[in-house]
This record gives sequence, C-alpha cells and structure tokens, in this order.
Amino acid sequence: MKHKMTYRLTGYFSAVLLLFSVIAGVLFWALFTWHTTEIHEEELKSRAVSIADTLSRLSPRKNKGPGMSGGYGAYLQFMDDIAMSEVWLADENAQTLQMCQKNTSLSYQDLPSGAEDLIKQVFEGNVVTNREFSPVLDVPCITVGAPVYDTKGTVTEAVLLHSPVAGISNAQHDGVLILVFCILTGLLLAFFLSVLLVRHFINPLKCMGMAAEKVMQGDYSARTEVVQDDEIGYLACNMDELFGQLANVEEERKRLDQMRQDFVSNISHELRTPVTVIRGSLEVLEQGMITDPGEMQEYFHQLLQDTEQLQRLVNDLLELSRLQIPNFQIEKTELNLTDMIKEAIRSMRQIARNKRVEIQLENEIGTICFQGDYGRLRQMFVIILDNAVKFSPPDGRVAVNICRKQNKYQISVSDCGKGILPEDVPYVFDRFYRERSEQNKSGSGLGLSIAKQIADRHNITIECESNGVDHTAFSFIFEPDACRTDDTLN
Repeated sequence: MKHKMTYRLTGYFSAVLLLFSVIAGVLFWALFTWHTTEIHEEELKSRAVSIADTLSRLSPRKNKGPGMSGGYGAYLQFMDDIAMSEVWLADENAQTLQMCQKNTSLSYQDLPSGAEDLIKQVFEGNVVTNREFSPVLDVPCITVGAPVYDTKGTVTEAVLLHSPVAGISNAQHDGVLILVFCILTGLLLAFFLSVLLVRHFINPLKCMGMAAEKVMQGDYSARTEVVQDDEIGYLACNMDELFGQLANVEEERKRLDQMRQDFVSNISHELRTPVTVIRGSLEVLEQGMITDPGEMQEYFHQLLQDTEQLQRLVNDLLELSRLQIPNFQIEKTELNLTDMIKEAIRSMRQIARNKRVEIQLENEIGTICFQGDYGRLRQMFVIILDNAVKFSPPDGRVAVNICRKQNKYQISVSDCGKGILPEDVPYVFDRFYRERSEQNKSGSGLGLSIAKQIADRHNITIECESNGVDHTAFSFIFEPDACRTDDTLN
C-alpha cells in the first residue's frame, strides 16, 4: 500500500509507452515495406529501361552487320548476369517469351491473364510493373516490363525483368528486427526512467504527507523540507506557510484562552469585592447591629458608592463587549473635531477645578472636520482627560496639543503626574489593567481598553509614552485624508 501510487504511475507510464511503441512499430513497418518496395521497383524499372535501350541499339533489325548481330547475341547470353535478375524477351507476333540464359521459350497460353495484360501494355510503349508472373516462376516476384524500339520507333520486343520478393522480405525482416530491438531497448530505458521520475514526484509527496500528519497530531512546527523549483516545490512552500499560519493561529488561540481565563478571573475579582462589601453591610444592617443614625448613614453612603462602582463596572463591560464585536456598527458623520475636544475639556474642567488642575489647549492647525461618531470620540477623549486629571498632583497642569507631525495630525494629552513604569506601558490598554493607588481606587480598569477600541474603529492610532517619574502623554495620530482643515487659528 505504501508504494501503490508508484506502481500505478509506473504501470500507466509503461502502458502508454508500449501502446505508443506498437503504433509506431506498425506505422514504421507499413511505411518501411512500402518504401522498400517502391525503391526496389524503381531500381528494377531503371535496369529494365537500361536493358531495353541497349537492346534497341544492338537489335539485328537496326544493324545488319554481322558484328552487331554477334554483339546482340552475346548481350542476350549474359543479360541475366548483367541485370542480376532473370530476364525474358517477349515477341508480340510469335507470342512467345524467350528466357535468355536458359535459351528456352514459353508460350503466351502458359501465362496468367494478368501477365499477358502486362505484355500488351509494354507493347503500347509503357513501363509496367506487376506480380502476375509469380505462378509461372514458382516464387513470389516483381516483374517489370520495358519496350524495345526499332529505328522507326516501333516496339519490337518487350523486356521482362523478374526479381524475387524474397530479397525485399529479407530487407523488411531485418528492418523489423532492428525496430523491435530499438522498441524493447527504449521500453527498458523508459521503464527505469519512469521509476526514477515517479520517485522524484512520490518522495516529496510522502514528505508533505508526513508533515501533514504531524500537524494533525498538534505539532505545528513540522515542515515539509521540500525544496524544488517546480509546482510540487510551490505546493510544499505553500504548505509550509500554511503550517506556519496554523502555528500562529494556535498561539493566538492559546493567548485568547489565557486572556479569557484572566478575564473571567479578573471580572470575578472585580465583581466579588463590591458584592462582598454590599452583602456584609446589608447583613450588619439587617441584624440590627447598627442603631446609631450617623453610623447607619455611613453604611448607606458606602452601599451607594459600592453600588455605583458595580454599575460602572457592568456598564464598562457592556460597552467594551459591544465595541469588540466585529459587525458592531458605529454611526459616522462629519463633525468638527476641534469643537468636540473643546467640549470634552469643558466637561472635565469642574473635576479638574476641584483638584486645582489646569487644562490648557494649544491648537496649531485650526478647525478639523472629521468623519466619525461624535459620542464615541467624545467618550474617548473624556476617558484620557479623566485619567490625566486623576493622576495629576494638585496645582498641576494637563496640556492638550493639536498639531501636524510627519505629514499626520496628532492630538496629545499630557500630564505631570508620577508617570507609568516603562515595563507597564505596553499593557496600559489591556482590560482590567489599572494603577493600584488611592487616586484610582474607583477605576474599573476598562477605560483605556474602551478608548483603544473607539480609536481603532476610527482608524486612529493611540500611543502612550511615559518617563515613569513626572510625565505621561497619550497621543492620537490619524491621516490627513480622514479630515479637512481650516488654517484659521482659534
């Protein structure tokens, strides 16, 4: 079973070669036979015509001299040797055939009808070929007839040149033997070459199959290790790339599973704390352990704060879940980004005033028209401004700067708080990441994640940088093609 494809391809390839060889052999045999016969007949015709021309010049009817008559007779005596075939002379009037070397005669009545027709065509001045004399000669032969002319151009005799077919058959037999030898040799070589060729294709396929089995078993590091500059090599390269993508997908799946577990763990912790506090306070109040009105008021106030924090956490979770849904649509309209930032600053000024924090706006561009969701973008900037005010020290300053940087627009919000440690900067946009400090005790750890999702939905790049001491800045970077500007400064 392991080499089933090898046997099958080798068998198919050999069968095709054998069929081709048989067809080529039959065609070769037919063409070779026809061509050999044609060449032999043309040669016989040439010899017959040459003999007829010689007899025409030496004929005693043309030359009455005794020398010429003797030459004619001698030529007739040795004609079979000269022609290298058996030669007959046919006389039309006497209707006899003279066998030159045997010096005997044969009557027309002893000939087949087809042989007599050949003689008639020769006396009409034609050079004719047929095989009708074979019964008379007792062997298969080819007969060529050529006319002998006198001085007046009249046909006086017919030269019949006979050649056995055995010579042609021997030549054909030798040709067929050579053909069969070449075909068998070619088939043998083709068989070994086909095996090598099939191995060349099968071995890479086996490597790809083994690599696929390893991947199916969970080993995504498997590779085909096939390097060929052909279609199989291209397929192997694509499979290696696919295995690499599967490895990345598996790593991403593990990461998402870990994130899901962390999320469940974090959300359980975040929900457990306020629920536990609320339950504990309610149990104390329900058992009547607190009777002092002032102390009871403090419990009610704490319950309200914990409930608000729990509500805020649930709302943030729902908001983040909606933003993370791929097909969740946000309504984009053309808006004045500059005015929206100013409104977000105004809504945060009361909170900033309570902490004696000043929010300053520096606009180097002017009015910016942008396509986006007004409410979501305002929420994004409010989240960043709220964090900046929250972590700024009293009498601190939050700077909002709108400028052009490297052919892009940039809106940055910076504060002079204690900063974020460099090793924590890459994780500030993760869910439930938050600063564990008194300043952030009411935070849910989801604000920056929500801001990041809103920025991604608007093709805005949000970045964070901090020196970890007294400076933190969040920057929003977007392409000029997404907006229009008015160079009139506000």
